[in-house]
Amino acid sequence: MDELVASAVSHWVPRFTTNGVAVADFERVTSGLKDWGGWCSAWSEVGAEHEALGAEAVREGRLRSAGQHYVQAAVCYHFGKFLFVQDPGQMREAHLAAVRCLDAALPHLDPPGRRIEIPFDGSRLVGVLRLPHGPGPHPVTVMVPGLDSTKEEFRSTEALFLERGVGTFGVDGPGQGEAEYDLAIRGDWEVPGAAILDAVSAEPDVDPDRLGVWGVSLGGYYAPRIAGGDSRVRACVALAGPYDFGEGWGELPALTRAAFRARSRAESDEHAREIAHTLSLKGRTASITCPLLVVTGKRDRLIPWQHAARLAEEAGGETRLLLLDEGNHGCMNVAAQHRQKTADWMATQLGAGE
Repeated sequence: MDELVASAVSHWVPRFTTNGVAVADFERVTSGLKDWGGWCSAWSEVGAEHEALGAEAVREGRLRSAGQHYVQAAVCYHFGKFLFVQDPGQMREAHLAAVRCLDAALPHLDPPGRRIEIPFDGSRLVGVLRLPHGPGPHPVTVMVPGLDSTKEEFRSTEALFLERGVGTFGVDGPGQGEAEYDLAIRGDWEVPGAAILDAVSAEPDVDPDRLGVWGVSLGGYYAPRIAGGDSRVRACVALAGPYDFGEGWGELPALTRAAFRARSRAESDEHAREIAHTLSLKGRTASITCPLLVVTGKRDRLIPWQHAARLAEEAGGETRLLLLDEGNHGCMNVAAQHRQKTADWMATQLGAGE
């Protein structure tokens, strides 16, 4: 396989399989893939297989199975497009398929999900709201993706919160998922964050006084920006986020730099680096006064763990740093050491079950 495929495989195996890709699907796609140009189509073929199984299950009235098949299809299509920015047409086709499959799955999930569109900056932000069973109003955690993740990737993480009585709202912000075609990446996430919190708070079964934010990778920067700019946030989790994304720009994988350049509308690699520096928590950390859990791994090859340590040291409120010695980017290779702890912590902070 070529260098780009090898890079994607070496960085992302635990993430793919933790977030819903079957190990067998991962192995059969990547074992036969020789060059990056075939990445998106190979994953889309597997996605289409699962989508067909979903349609068959609907026809036969097996709706729970239909939801499971459509979720599997959505995540395969998603990982086909996640970094495939060199062919926007093919990338967008796979992305539309991922959105289509997730929309088809939502009413058949347990608990079900509901698509919500939020007008923003002449376009829209799209999220999925899922609430625990039982009477509300419920606490809710807003789930913020990173540079290449989207709401289509969040089912396994949502389950951790929902099982503990915390609702979830996975949302595509500027430069992400359904918003990436109209809205560029931006650093001032307290602005889209306010629009997102407004929309979530307005839902009748949501408790507006028990809202948390959780973000992964670049979302691990966005989440504390929301928390520092909006007093409605009662707790924040920052997983593997940068303090300043421009630091270490030259050491980022080529696929990551290319995706950021495309989604930030940068004109060159140098321009992208300049924009990356605007994604910075400098001068913002003291205003993060809600409880903050910062999670990172010492083996993170994208965002050095020192970024997380600096955020934890500077934050203005009660803060906990969970530093995992063997953790890679996102710590998916040591998932059991942080995912349940994170969900337990958020449930406690938001008073789930009270």
